[in-house]
Amino acid sequence: MKIAPVVQAPLMLLIAMISIQSSGSFAKFLFDQFPILTVSAMRLLLGAVVLALIFRIWQVNFKQVKWTAILSYGIALAGMNLLFYLSIDRLPLGIAVAFEFIGPLSVALFYARQKFDFIWVGLAIVGLVLLFPFHQAIPSLDPLGILFALSAGGCWALYIVAGQKPSGVSGNHTVCLGMFIGMCILMPIALFNGMPAHTFEPMSLMYFLALAILASALPFSLEMIALRNLSALSFGTLMSLEPAIAALSGFVFLGESLLWSQWLALATIISASIGCTVTMQKRKNQTI
Repeated sequence: MKIAPVVQAPLMLLIAMISIQSSGSFAKFLFDQFPILTVSAMRLLLGAVVLALIFRIWQVNFKQVKWTAILSYGIALAGMNLLFYLSIDRLPLGIAVAFEFIGPLSVALFYARQKFDFIWVGLAIVGLVLLFPFHQAIPSLDPLGILFALSAGGCWALYIVAGQKPSGVSGNHTVCLGMFIGMCILMPIALFNGMPAHTFEPMSLMYFLALAILASALPFSLEMIALRNLSALSFGTLMSLEPAIAALSGFVFLGESLLWSQWLALATIISASIGCTVTMQKRKNQTI
C-alpha cells in the first residue's frame, strides 16, 4: 500500500530524528578520543562520500546547480553540526536540544498565519517549557554551552529555510553537495587545530562512518525529502518532537529519570505534532 505524501513526510522526519538522537551519545563517546572539530569534520566528510556513491553525484549537471542555495545550505549544515557538538560537550543532551530547538520554533512562529497554526506552535512552546529541568539550578548550566546550543538553533533555522530554496538539482544531491561544502569549511579548521594521528586508522574510520550514517547521511536525506512536502511552518512544528525524543532516549538508553512535568511535556509536544499533521492533511484535501 502506497503511503500518502502527507503521512510519508512526518514519518520520514520521525525516523530522521530517532537516527540523530541515537547518534548523540555515540558522538560523546568519540569526544573522549578525538577533538570535537575532528568529529564534526569527519562526520560531514564521510557522510558526503556515502551520499555521493549512493546517489551518483557524478551524474549531476553542475551547470544547473544554483550555488547560492547550496552554499547557504552547506554553511547551515557546518554550523549546526559543530555548534551542537560543542554544546553537548558542556550540557546534557536533552537540555542542549531544548535550547537548540528555539531555532526551528522561531521559523514556525514566523510562518504562522491561521488560528490552528498558533495553537500547535503554542502547545510546542508549552511542552518545551515543561521539558526544561527547572529542578536544576540555572547557574549550574554552562553559559558557553547554552550559547553554542542557541547558535546551533540559529543554523537550524537557516537549514530549514535554505533547504526549501530551489537548488537546481534533486533533494538528495542538494544534501550531498551541501555536506561537501560544510566539510570544506570545517576540515581546514580541524587540520589547523591538529588532528590526532589515529584519525584515519581503520577502526577510527569505522566509528566515523557509523556516526556519519546515523547523524548525517540518513537523517539529512530524509529531512530533505520531507521538506519537499512540508511547509516551513509544518516542518518547524513537527521538529518539536526532537527534544522529546532526546528526553525519551535518555530515559531508555541512559537511565535518566523524568519528572512528571517532563512526561506531561512529551505528551504536549507529541499532541502539537499530531495536530499539525492533521491540520496539514485537511488543508491538502481542501486544495485538491
